[in-house]
Amino acid sequence: MQTMAIFSTSMAAMLLLLGLFAANLDPTAAQIGVCYGMLGNNLPNSWEVIQLYKSNNIRRLRLYDPNQQALQALRGSNIEVMLGVPNDQLQNLADPSKARSWVQSNVVAYWPSVRFRYIAVGNEVPHSSWLAQFVLPALVNVFNAVRSAGLESQIKVSIAIDMTLIGVSYPPSAGAFRGDVRSYLDPIIGHLAWARTPLLANIYTYFSYSGNPRDISLPYALFTSPSPVVWDQGRGYQNLFDAMLDSLYSALEKAGQGGLEVVVSESGWPSAGGFGTSIDNAATYLSNLIRHVQGGTPKRPGKAIETYLFALFDENSKPGPELERHFGLFSPNKQPKYQLHFGGGRHWDIASEEYNGTFPLKSDM
Repeated sequence: MQTMAIFSTSMAAMLLLLGLFAANLDPTAAQIGVCYGMLGNNLPNSWEVIQLYKSNNIRRLRLYDPNQQALQALRGSNIEVMLGVPNDQLQNLADPSKARSWVQSNVVAYWPSVRFRYIAVGNEVPHSSWLAQFVLPALVNVFNAVRSAGLESQIKVSIAIDMTLIGVSYPPSAGAFRGDVRSYLDPIIGHLAWARTPLLANIYTYFSYSGNPRDISLPYALFTSPSPVVWDQGRGYQNLFDAMLDSLYSALEKAGQGGLEVVVSESGWPSAGGFGTSIDNAATYLSNLIRHVQGGTPKRPGKAIETYLFALFDENSKPGPELERHFGLFSPNKQPKYQLHFGGGRHWDIASEEYNGTFPLKSDM
C-alpha cells in the first residue's frame, strides 16, 4: 500500500509537470484573443460565433458592450472575456449606484459561467472630448463595484487607449505622453498602478506606416525586416510593433508608472480599402504578430505580450473610411480569410489525471 501511495503521488507530480510543460509548448493560445465586433448587418448569431472561437482554439475574446445574447452564448465556454463599457455609458457610470447596477446586471449575473478577465471602461476616449471627465470616476466606480462583489482578484478593471496620446515615440527610449494629456491620463494610470491592473492599449502599425511610408518601410511594419532597422541604447528593433510598445513603456516610466503592465487590446491590418491594404499584407502581419507576441520586446524581453487581434469579422456597418470595414479574420459566412494558427487544441485535465492533449506542431509555434 505504501508503495502504491508513493507511485500515485509520483504519477500526480509527473502529470502536473507534464501539464505545465504542455502549456508552455502552447504559448500562442494562452496569449492571443480576438475582438468580437458586431457592426454588420450580415453577421452570424452569437451562438455560432462562440462555436467559431472554440473550433479555432481562440481562448480569449474582447466584447465591446454587454450584449446579452453574446454573454448567454459565452456561458460555460471557458473563453476568457474582456468586457467593454461603451463610451456613451461613461457618464452614467460616474454615478456609483449606477456602476454597481451595471456590474451586477452584466458581470455578477453571469459569473462564474462566463469567465470575465477584464472590464474596459471606455475605448479610445479623446482627452479633449466632453466624455473624458467621466473616465476616471467611471473607472473607479466600476472597480469598487467589482471589489464589492468579491471579484477584484479575478477581474481587472482598466481603460483602453490609443497611441495618439504619445507625443514622442522615436526613438522608443524617448517615448513620452503629450503634455496636454498628462492631467487627464496621470490620475488614471496612477489608479491602475495602485490596483495592479494593466493598461489596455490599441496598437496598429498599419496606421503609422500608411501615414508615413517615406520613413517607415512596409517590411518594418509587417515583421519581415531581415535585420534591425532602428538601434536605440543598444537595443535593436526589427519591427515597428516592438518600437511602438516600447515607446509606451518609456512614456509610462517618464510618468512615474514604469511598473505598469500593458495588454495590447487591439491590433490588426486591413485587407482592402486603403494604402498598403491587401490580403497578403494582412495575412503576413497577423501570422507574424501571433508568433511574435510570445517573446516580448527589446525593452522587456522574454515576457509574452497578451494581445487581441482586431477583429473577428469584416463589419460592413462600421463608420469611417472603407478600410475600417476590412479588418476581419473571417468573412461573415465564417470562412477564414487567412490561414492563422492559434496554438494546439486540447490540453491536460489535471483534475481527472487524463491527458487529452495534442502537442502543437513547430509550424504552429
